[in-house]
Amino acid sequence: MSFKNFNFKNTKALVRVDFNVPMKNGIISDDSRIKAALPTIKKIITDGGAVVLMSHWGRPLKDIEKKPTLTLADFSLAPVAKHLSTLLGQEVTFISDCLGKEAQELTASLQMGQIILLENVRYYKEEEKGAIDFAKQLASYGDVYVNDAFGTAHRAHASTAIIAQFFDNTKKTFGFLMEQEVQAANKVMHNAEAPFTAIIGGAKVSDKILIIENLLDRAQHIIIGGGMAYTFFKAQGGQIGNSLCEDDRLDMALALLTNAKNKGVQIHLPADSIIADKFAADAATKIADNTSIENGWMGLDIGPNAIAHFSEIVANSKTILWNGPMGVFEMEAFQNGTKAIAEAVAQATAKGAFSLVGGGDSVAAVNKFNLADKVSYVSTGGGAMLEYFEGKELPGIASILA
Repeated sequence: MSFKNFNFKNTKALVRVDFNVPMKNGIISDDSRIKAALPTIKKIITDGGAVVLMSHWGRPLKDIEKKPTLTLADFSLAPVAKHLSTLLGQEVTFISDCLGKEAQELTASLQMGQIILLENVRYYKEEEKGAIDFAKQLASYGDVYVNDAFGTAHRAHASTAIIAQFFDNTKKTFGFLMEQEVQAANKVMHNAEAPFTAIIGGAKVSDKILIIENLLDRAQHIIIGGGMAYTFFKAQGGQIGNSLCEDDRLDMALALLTNAKNKGVQIHLPADSIIADKFAADAATKIADNTSIENGWMGLDIGPNAIAHFSEIVANSKTILWNGPMGVFEMEAFQNGTKAIAEAVAQATAKGAFSLVGGGDSVAAVNKFNLADKVSYVSTGGGAMLEYFEGKELPGIASILA
């Protein structure tokens, strides 16, 4: 059943959200993940139900082990509860533990229309271990389980996947956000209108090898940018100077090019780069062909010829997937390539293409250049989206569909 058609009247909904937001000293710097959960929460309350929210934030146990001066309080969701209250315009009761007497009593006495946020589920090692007893205790807080945390869908954790077994098929569902994420991903991977262009960037070929291999059976064009491009150039005998390169992946890069050719998929590498004499915002820069970069210089962004070529391919596409930046866009001197691609994707979308942007850096880029509302869909789940496009089954999705 779709979330829209699910009636939550007189129902306590236990909702797994992803409130793992950028936060320092209790100050939230980006609340987009919290805002993304609002439609699901509001739907349940409007129906006449009540909401028990659970989420993780950071990796408290692992980080405290590395840095003993930290305490669990440094990883509290209390500031999120306060901010959520403001966004919703109603009080969100914060429970300082996700287990224990207080959690049991307050969830049991919860009145319809009320909202509770449990403390960070990762205070307990059982969460990441996917412990059944831990999941069973959490499950006791609700009549219905709603998974709206796509960002953690690739984790078989207690609150994201294991917990679903304690609810029958009529009592578990995706939230609005999870539904949208799955629909957008499925549209690209299984129902893409041709030409389908995948734009893959980032630092390492090894990080994106599985997604590229999976896309060879789906896309007509694969654009490769970012630091990973130089491994392909060196593999083909090019001079890449001091550019980033995985020397142990040269054979892999050549194999990818061969496989693409055999399958009739066009892989597009950047013809030129903006190169720099050091990795710094104030570095000296110039344009160079990517097969002849001098020693002592490194490529930090795609060049004008690459921008023109890539933009033309994007303009003629009907389906676009973008995962990974074209360069070190955090530095103004090397942001032009990523910005130009973002603008090209936005323009293609305006002409009718379906575009999905996924992965932390790509999402950060479209937000930085104020283009998030100019693409079809911006995914909230970096690692989850990547694993989905690698062809892996995501436990958080499979457990709801089981």
